[in-house]
Amino acid sequence: MTMLLLSAGMFAAFEAKAQRTYEEMEQLTVNEQVTTVITASEPIRFVDISTDKVVGDQPINNVIRLKPKETGHEDGDVLAIVTIVTERYRTQYALLYTTRLQEAVTDKEIELMERNAYDNPAVSMSTVDMNRFARRIWNSPAKYHNVASKAHRMVMRLNNIYSVGDYFFIDFSIDNKTNIRFDIDEIRVKLADKKVSKATNAQIVELTPSLILEQSKSFKHGYRNVIVVKKMTFPNGKVLSIEMTEKQISGRNITLNIDYEDVLAADSFNAVLLEE
Repeated sequence: MTMLLLSAGMFAAFEAKAQRTYEEMEQLTVNEQVTTVITASEPIRFVDISTDKVVGDQPINNVIRLKPKETGHEDGDVLAIVTIVTERYRTQYALLYTTRLQEAVTDKEIELMERNAYDNPAVSMSTVDMNRFARRIWNSPAKYHNVASKAHRMVMRLNNIYSVGDYFFIDFSIDNKTNIRFDIDEIRVKLADKKVSKATNAQIVELTPSLILEQSKSFKHGYRNVIVVKKMTFPNGKVLSIEMTEKQISGRNITLNIDYEDVLAADSFNAVLLEE
């Protein structure tokens, strides 16, 4: 497993304030023959392992895996303190060695009582809030009716653009006028040249969405989704494009180009969208 980032002392201020010892923490028993999987309720943004006696990795955004590097420890030895920081809370566990495999923790979910509220400066909007806003937009009426593209007897339309904080929420839909199911390969967001000259190479900048609301992999007639991207400014000579490609063999694709003027016209969230 790939070693997780170690940054000893990163959380010294937290620990000094709380004045906690490993005996007061939740203790997890570990063994070098057992992988301990810890699952958080939201994306994990940072993990600190206090010693190099334990290695770990993060296979998906809300899960980490831990395992002692070697044998030779005695029962009850404290191998490391692991600190986990998510978008809205942090927690710590003391990893205690056990020689008895049946006592080693294999699966651990971070419980509510183990979470210490944390205002993470790297997170301007949590994934939970982002999903909540995106779902409301997905259910809202379309405000745009003249931004669309056609390809392969399909029509891709822009429904809404909203802005909140550091993000744009882009709501789009596709009408498939064929009877052939569209199997989604990937959805890509790019900044591309509005007009491409044959004498020059087009400059394309790939953008990584902060959220793609719907994770469905195919549709037959109708499709709608909301993509969240970091706010940006770009020249009038560029367009923000959303491209959806199909898995082979047919390999259809369709792209929606959004002009800068439409991005500038993005609405802020209003009271109706914020209502529970």
